[in-house]
Amino acid sequence: MKALEKARQAHRKAVEMLYEGRCTVTEYESYVKPNKATAHREVTALEDQPCRLSYNSFPAAEKGENAAKKQQSIKLFLAPEINIKPGSRITVTQNGVAQDYCRTGEPAVYATHQEIDLELWKGWT
Repeated sequence: MKALEKARQAHRKAVEMLYEGRCTVTEYESYVKPNKATAHREVTALEDQPCRLSYNSFPAAEKGENAAKKQQSIKLFLAPEINIKPGSRITVTQNGVAQDYCRTGEPAVYATHQEIDLELWKGWT
């Protein structure tokens, strides 16, 4: 068992060497104001977390109203112990470009990393 754990640690280190980006996770939470009214606010849940974005474009195009749309899959790779709540805004800065995303579906969590499918941020729902 010790050899397996050592191999996982080496694999995790290799995966993390590929992290070129940083992400900040913002959640939208409700709270009670002093006047007892309920309101919402943005709260930073995670800041400056090393990560990596991966893009995969699909060659098949989907017909839109006026033109064909190219399909793209966006994946976020980060440490397996990180928990990002559904509906959170994930701001990723990689290669000098910052972009807001949100999580779609459940993350694929492995011993060495996790993979989260993303889509472009469209606002708080």
